[in-house]
Amino acid sequence: MINYDSQNKIFYLNAKNTTYAIGLTDSGLVAHLYWGKRVNFVPKADPNRFGGHSYSAFDYGDYCSNTVPQEYPAFGNADFRIPAVRVSSKLGHHVKLQYKDYEIVDGKPKIPGLPATYVEESAEAQTLKLYLSDDVQQIEVVLYYTVFENFDAIARHTEIKNLGEAMELNGAMSACVDFYGLPESRLITLDGNWANERVVTDRKIVSGNQNVESRCGVSSAYHNPFMAVCDEKATETAGNVYGFSLVYSGDFTAGVELDSYRSARAYIGINPFEFTCRLETGDVFATPEAVLVYSAEGFGAMSRTYHDLYRTRLCRGKYRDTERFALINNWEATYFDFNEEKIVAIAEKAATIGVDTMVLDDGWFGKRLSDNAGLGDWVENPDRLPNGLKGLAEKVNACGMRFGLWFEPEMVNPDSDLHRAHPDWIIHTENRNRSLMRNQSTLDLSRKDVCDYIIDAVSSVLRKANIQYVKWDMNRYMTEVGSALLPAERAGEVKHRYMLGLYRVLETITTQFPDVLFESCASGGSRFDPGMLHYMPQTWTSDDSDAEERLKIQYGTSMVYPYSSMGAHVSACPNHQIGRTTSFEMRCNVALPGQFGFAPDLNRCTEKALEIAQEKIKQYRALGPVFHSGDCYRLKSPFETDWSVVQFVSKDQKTAVVCVNSAKATCNAPDEFVALRGLKHDATYCIDGTPFDSEYLMNTGIHLRNGRENQSFIMVLELV
Repeated sequence: MINYDSQNKIFYLNAKNTTYAIGLTDSGLVAHLYWGKRVNFVPKADPNRFGGHSYSAFDYGDYCSNTVPQEYPAFGNADFRIPAVRVSSKLGHHVKLQYKDYEIVDGKPKIPGLPATYVEESAEAQTLKLYLSDDVQQIEVVLYYTVFENFDAIARHTEIKNLGEAMELNGAMSACVDFYGLPESRLITLDGNWANERVVTDRKIVSGNQNVESRCGVSSAYHNPFMAVCDEKATETAGNVYGFSLVYSGDFTAGVELDSYRSARAYIGINPFEFTCRLETGDVFATPEAVLVYSAEGFGAMSRTYHDLYRTRLCRGKYRDTERFALINNWEATYFDFNEEKIVAIAEKAATIGVDTMVLDDGWFGKRLSDNAGLGDWVENPDRLPNGLKGLAEKVNACGMRFGLWFEPEMVNPDSDLHRAHPDWIIHTENRNRSLMRNQSTLDLSRKDVCDYIIDAVSSVLRKANIQYVKWDMNRYMTEVGSALLPAERAGEVKHRYMLGLYRVLETITTQFPDVLFESCASGGSRFDPGMLHYMPQTWTSDDSDAEERLKIQYGTSMVYPYSSMGAHVSACPNHQIGRTTSFEMRCNVALPGQFGFAPDLNRCTEKALEIAQEKIKQYRALGPVFHSGDCYRLKSPFETDWSVVQFVSKDQKTAVVCVNSAKATCNAPDEFVALRGLKHDATYCIDGTPFDSEYLMNTGIHLRNGRENQSFIMVLELV
C-alpha cells in the first residue's frame, strides 16, 4: 500500500483505487505531488516543475516555498499562504521545517486521548510517518498518513513535540493539501443553524481564502467539520471530488485559499481562533484526525466511502453491526408535564404495535419542572417517579420493552444543588458576566474533578435500573470561555482541554456500560460529527422532525454520514417546529431509513395511524439491514427539485429499496422517470411481483407522477 521510490524520493500511498504521492526536494521540503486515480508513477519534485516567479524568495535552495505545493507548510519563511503550523517562543514566531526521516508501519496507531478511525487487523492498513524538524526552534513534527486497503481514504494527523524551552503553539492543522494549478473548481460545505442543519452549500472557488469554521466550543449547527473540493461540473455520478472530514467535536476550520497562480491550499483542523497551547520541554501535541476521501465518480462515490468507513471503522461497540431499537420518546407527547402513570400508558400503547424501547426524556431528576432548574442534580424526582427509575424501568420492561433515559451531563442550571456547591465548576471568565443560554451554563470539562463527577453521577444512575439506551444531550454553546484552574494567559487551551475531557468521559462510560446504546444529541444536530460517532453510533439528526424539512436535513447529512447514524422519528402533527400537516405515512417513510422512532403519544393516534405504524415497524425490521449496511444513492435532491429520491442497495445486490417523497405537487405535471443505480447488471428484479430488466431500470428508471401533495412511497426490488 505504501512504497518509497528512493531514487526519485517519492512516497506512493496507494489506497483501493487511489494514489496519493509525496515528494522530497533536495533541500528538504516535503512536497505534495499527486492525489487522484491510481497511477504507477508521477514526476519527481524538482525546480523545473515548481520553480518560482518574479520576486520569489528562494528560501529552500532552488525552491521558493511560496510556489511549492507542500504537505505541511509552516509560518515564517517565504510562503505567504495560510500555514499549517504556527508557534511562538523566545526565538520568535518563525518555523522552517526540514525533512529528517521516515517510517512505514503496518496497521494504524491510536491517537492518545482523541477519537479516530481504526483497524481490527494490522493488514487492513499501513501508516507512513514523516519526521520533520526545525533545529533552531527546536521542534519535531511527525506527519501521519494511514492508507486503508479497502477504502479510497487516507487518515491524517500530526504530532508536534517541543524539544527546547517552553513555547506556545498558536495553530496546528490536521491536514493540508496544495492543489497545483487548480482548474475551475467548487467548494462544497454543510451549513445551517438550529433545526436547519447541514444544508448543502455549493460555491465557486475564487481568489482569496474561503472557509467555514466554528467558534462556539463545539462543531456546531452553523457549519459541519467537512468540506469537498470538486471539479466545476462534478455531479452525483461524475467528476473529481476531494473530501475532507475532521474527527473532532470542537472548534474547527476548513477552507481553501486560492492564490494568483491558481494554486489552492486546502486545510482542515482545530480553529486557531481563540486557540493556544503551551508546550513545556518534551510535551507533545496531537492534532485531531482528518479523513481524506477521493472520488473519480462524483459526490455519491465519495459519500459511500465515508459511509462504509465510518460505520465499520469509526463507530464501535455492540451496536455497530447489530439491529438497533425502534423507540418512542415522550418529549413531544408530554414535555415536562408527566408522571410515572403517563409514561407507562405511552409505553403500553407503543408495545402493542411493536415499538421495543421507551425513552424518558427531560424532567425526571432534581427540581426539573421546567428548563429553569435541576440540571446537574442527577437524582430522581420522587414526586414524578415515586418508585424511582428502577420501578419505572420494571414496568416498561413488563410491557416487553427496553427502557431508555435522557441526560444532559455537560450542563448545569444556576438553580441546582451542584451549582450552589461548586460555582467555580462552570466555564467562565473572572470579572465578566456569566451569560446563560437556555437557562444553563457549561460545566468545565477541562477539569479532571468535573469529569470525574460526571462519570460518577451518570454511572450511578445507570446502575440503579435496567437502562439500555441513553440519549446524551448538550444544549448550549460556550461563552466567556475560561477556567478557574487556568491562568488567563492559558484561556486559549480551555476549549480543546474540554474536548479531551469529554472524550475521556465518553470513553470511560461507554466502556463501563457496553450493553447500553448511546445516542448523542446537541439541540438536535449541533454536534453531529465523526468525533461523537466514535463513542455513540448514532446522533439525533435535528430537532426539526417535520417530514419535508427532514428530507433536506437527511440528504445533506448523508454527504458524509451513513443513515445508520441518523436518529429519525415520526413527528407529531401538526408539526411542533413549523406547524405543517403531513400524512402519517409520509412521516413514517421519511424517518424509516434512519434509526426509527416515534414522538407523538400513540394513545392519541387514530386506529388507521396505528395500523400504518405497526406495518412500518415491520418494514423497518425487514429493510433495516439494507438501509444501514447497504450502499446509498441519492437520485433526486430536495434542494434542487420537488422530489427527494434516495436508493439503498444491499452489498450483495439482491435487494434494493427506493424511498420516494414529493414535497410539492403541480397540477397536470409531466411524467418523470428516475434511473436507478447500483443494481446487478444483466439481471431481473421484481417490484410488487412484476419483473423488470436491471438495465432498463438503470437507464430508463422508475415512473414518477407528481400529482399529489406529500406523495410518498417505498419501493422494494428483489433480485430474481
